[in-house]
Amino acid sequence: MSSIVQALEIYLKRTNSFIRFLLVGMINTLIGLFIMFTLLNGFHQPYWLSTFIGNGTGACVSYFLNRVFTFQSRVELNKSVILFIVTILVCYYLSYSLSHLIVYNLLSTLIKGFYLSDEEQAILIGTGFYTIMNYLGQKYIVFKK
Repeated sequence: MSSIVQALEIYLKRTNSFIRFLLVGMINTLIGLFIMFTLLNGFHQPYWLSTFIGNGTGACVSYFLNRVFTFQSRVELNKSVILFIVTILVCYYLSYSLSHLIVYNLLSTLIKGFYLSDEEQAILIGTGFYTIMNYLGQKYIVFKK
């Protein structure tokens, strides 16, 4: 088993940062989406509260994994945490606002009777936007070399 782990570690060290970012992203996205959908559907919380709490939890996981694993950053902790929080908040607001507008202004007239609610569709679309914007922000602002 340890030889598999070693091979994976060697491969991932040579893999570009976007692939490593996507692996970390899968972990924190699953955590965040689980929390978002649990709050939205299980506890009937509003869209903005559900996405904010779920995204915030995923962001905490993301910061530590991306700092150490994805970008192997040596940027000062104080500086990188502040940049990370600002980047996350900007990405969050832009991504989920844009997805909300798209679903409620475009998709709601095109896709009726879909298995997901408008809010659930907005969460999934926003997650895609967020992933792309967040990668660019983390790589070029927070953990730049």
